Amino acid sequence: MIILLYDHTWPGMLSAIFEAFDRKLTNCMIRRARAHMPSAFDQDIEVTTNTMKAARVITGLKKKLSADGFHQFYACFLSELHGIEDTLFAYTRLIFSSKDRVEQAFANAAVLRVSQVAKSVHREKHRMEAFVRFRLASDSLFFAEVEPDFNVLPLILNHFEKRYADQRWLIYDMKRNYGIYYDLEKVTEVTLQRTVGVKETAGIFHEEEPLYESLWNDYFKHVNIRERKNTKLHLQHVPRRYWKHLTEKNKL
Repeated sequence: MIILLYDHTWPGMLSAIFEAFDRKLTNCMIRRARAHMPSAFDQDIEVTTNTMKAARVITGLKKKLSADGFHQFYACFLSELHGIEDTLFAYTRLIFSSKDRVEQAFANAAVLRVSQVAKSVHREKHRMEAFVRFRLASDSLFFAEVEPDFNVLPLILNHFEKRYADQRWLIYDMKRNYGIYYDLEKVTEVTLQRTVGVKETAGIFHEEEPLYESLWNDYFKHVNIRERKNTKLHLQHVPRRYWKHLTEKNKL
């Protein structure tokens, strides 16, 4: 089996797909280099990321897919699920071998998988847009920690750039150790040399931040109606895995 290894990036994965087509490979797998375990029975090929080759794949996909279909393709890549690259490669082969659009051909395993994974990623995207809680730092930067199941920061940056256009903010993915920073002009990707948890940040946040958090907690406490409490329904909308970064779920 031929294994195409790429650098974990979107252009890198597209470069691997280009390489597979260029070499006319049909029986191959695409894997992230960092997570790959070599095997004596496989032939590993390291793919160099090439933005021009990646752009050619994107151009081809956009010609054969609707805007929503291409967005689903990208969302699947951001899922980071094991083997999702093979699904996307199989999907790409189907796309380029068919005269008609195939994104609704759910009888095909790759098409169905792309649709299902994209829905899960977009569900996580909407949850992050709702569950991000900013804290005011001492330098007037609004900072938020998140740990989404999927790599959805690239999907939520437009939402926050438009909604908080007059504020400097940083949303940091603690699981993947990178964040998106808005400086009042543009959004850029950043990486912190050392990440710290909320409980270890004394002196970093603005002196009035505890007051705002207290007011926020009091608000949720008073709007809650005990007689209408439905824990099962609440957990469906706000799963426990998000609670550690929700101000209203943490007592000061």
